[in-house]
Amino acid sequence: MGTAKLKKMAANEKIQLFLRHYGPALLGLVVLVLVVHDIFGAHGYLAMRRTQQEIKKVNADLDQLNKENLQLKQEVKELKTDPHKIEKIARDELGLARPGEVIIKIPRSQQLPQDSIAKP
Repeated sequence: MGTAKLKKMAANEKIQLFLRHYGPALLGLVVLVLVVHDIFGAHGYLAMRRTQQEIKKVNADLDQLNKENLQLKQEVKELKTDPHKIEKIARDELGLARPGEVIIKIPRSQQLPQDSIAKP
């Protein structure tokens, strides 16, 4: 046999000996690294849970905004069609009155608290 062939066989034997001796430990280390990566990695389990929680929060916010939107649509509809609502706003916020009515404004410092006003 040639020396090249002996060197090649010696190298193969060294590799086989190395793998027999350290192979299980290397395999265990690779598996451990993969498990840690699957848990803590950028697309791992913890990141997925965090993303799911963010999705739930965004969906809850979206539901709340949809409810507010419906309420505002209803209020706009009432403001366009309900004369009593329009009159209430005109009286309360703008201080308007019907012909022949007199508006008396009492300064806030002289007003009674709302809770102490007796209702008949």
